[in-house]
Amino acid sequence: MAVPGWLERLREARKTALVQDGKRKIHYLFEDGKEMAEEYDMKTGQLISRKWREKNTLGGSGKWQVEVGEPTSPLLGALESELITESSSNPVFMRKDTLSSFQWRIRNLPYPKEVYSVSVEEEQRCCVIRTTNKKYYKKFSIPDLDRYHLPLDAAALSFTHANNTLIITYQKPKEILAAEEQLQKELKKIKAVNSGDGDCKTQ
Repeated sequence: MAVPGWLERLREARKTALVQDGKRKIHYLFEDGKEMAEEYDMKTGQLISRKWREKNTLGGSGKWQVEVGEPTSPLLGALESELITESSSNPVFMRKDTLSSFQWRIRNLPYPKEVYSVSVEEEQRCCVIRTTNKKYYKKFSIPDLDRYHLPLDAAALSFTHANNTLIITYQKPKEILAAEEQLQKELKKIKAVNSGDGDCKTQ
């Protein structure tokens, strides 16, 4: 069974924990130099954000890539953002999980629900959003399933539409729910520091 592979990587990674603003922040440093940063809600254990960073070709730290949570604005600096702003009417794609499912939200999609179709492409290991009016098309993968070497299941996929937002839900398989539960137990063992206490403790 391939599931323990990813859990082992998480266990072996060098981890730092910080508690701040009701969130537990975990930073992972893997042997290959990749970094992962996660934020969890302290009360619910819910994953709020997950970002990845790897070394660039010169050996310096690259930019953080958001996997879960609010996408970071590519624009930096007040002057720059005044000169070039992304249209506020463009669709915004983001992932926001719940405890039992992976969930994606695409804001600024005003078309009625019957316009959309969401399907699983098993061979390409991705989900595809299509619209009958040809106004929106998006392919996206579920990295968690790839990491645990689990197949995509069309029956786990559903979607709804409300307030100009398309909400796509994929029920987490039992293998991932079990692995996440195990991981939460491990993360709670890491001694976290509160912000302002100096250096983070590492494991």
